[in-house]
Amino acid sequence: MEDSETQKLSLFYESGIYYFDDSNAVFIDPVRVLNRSYNSFRVSPSVYYPRFFESSIPNPISNVTSSPTKRKRKRKRIAKEPPSLNDRELIAVQRHQEARPLLLKGHECLLKSTALLEALSTLKNDSGCWQRECQGAQDSFIELRHEAPLLEVMLNLRLDDPDQVPNDLEVSPNVRCCEQIVLPAFNNLVANDTKVEAVAEILDNRYIIPRESCFYMSDLGQLRNLIPAHADSGFNLIMVDPPWENASAYQKSRYPTLPNRYFLSLPIKQLTHTNGALVCLWVTNREKLRSFVEKELFPAWGVSFAANFYWLKVKANGSLISDLDFFHHRPYEVLVLGYSPGKVNSSGNHSSFKTLKDDNVIISIPGDYSRKPPIADLLLDYVPGLKPPRCIELFAREMMGGLVAWGNEPLHFQDSRYFVER
Repeated sequence: MEDSETQKLSLFYESGIYYFDDSNAVFIDPVRVLNRSYNSFRVSPSVYYPRFFESSIPNPISNVTSSPTKRKRKRKRIAKEPPSLNDRELIAVQRHQEARPLLLKGHECLLKSTALLEALSTLKNDSGCWQRECQGAQDSFIELRHEAPLLEVMLNLRLDDPDQVPNDLEVSPNVRCCEQIVLPAFNNLVANDTKVEAVAEILDNRYIIPRESCFYMSDLGQLRNLIPAHADSGFNLIMVDPPWENASAYQKSRYPTLPNRYFLSLPIKQLTHTNGALVCLWVTNREKLRSFVEKELFPAWGVSFAANFYWLKVKANGSLISDLDFFHHRPYEVLVLGYSPGKVNSSGNHSSFKTLKDDNVIISIPGDYSRKPPIADLLLDYVPGLKPPRCIELFAREMMGGLVAWGNEPLHFQDSRYFVER
């Protein structure tokens, strides 16, 4: 048993993924998963995890009882009955009750894994000979697209083959290569086809581009430029993280949102590979939104519902970030999965698609606000068609090796301030 636990922990340190025994729950460390796409750079754990690393040691001051002389007389409060729930809220409660046993079981698996819990407390540490870059204010690409539509990006590609390096190019001992390409930053596919990361320079900032990845930075109207000329060149894994409209003033200060109707026009069918695609959509727990996805959005995309997966958020000590039953701030989000048929399955024959169950729980410590964990590896078994799959993420704010990232700020978390360099 001890050898098995040691082996699983060793694999976790290597891959960032920890599979619990006899459970469909899995724990992931996003930093380790992302860092598999880099060589000379690393995503900085101390920057990725700005929250939820509070000390697990109780504050002794909170246990001190006030002296009788300073105690104030409290008014008796009249207990108020909780407000009655409307029909939509009742449906939300029912969904929560159905998911609750699954979430509790997954959380229990984490709490029983003492070796993993010990490892969690160190996840935020920057280790080894790595140095973080300090910079000024981060660029707002949403503003720049309007103010400087002809903005260019200089892409510095490292060449592993010495024969590809021009003779007149002075190469630093710490850099194996370099080919510099100047490209339009907006409405243009910028690709790093090499097997190592590249450095993109825009104005005074640097952005770290993962190996074998590309980004297309544009508004919603330009997304159709990514539709392949032939369905054989389409995508069979389509991940979507829409900027759902939200009343939260804090959210509006972080990034702009869109009304739901705008998402109906996303060209999911046209982006789908001829053999079909697994579509993965992040949603919040608002019942209005869940109902919109089921009744309007998936039908508009031609996507058939497959399953709900759950992202359970915990702190570094393994506890949930909030009470599981807290109505207005549940400690989990939902990943709605469905299948887009493609041309091969357009007749309605979906037998080539794997059957999914609503029993998968992905556990992790959350990163920055609205930053989703990198889950592509956990979905590969369910992706139809090509292996390795052709993947695209819509409304991306972060990149991964092997993926196409589209959105109005796909370089947000690629800023070098989020990385450490050897």
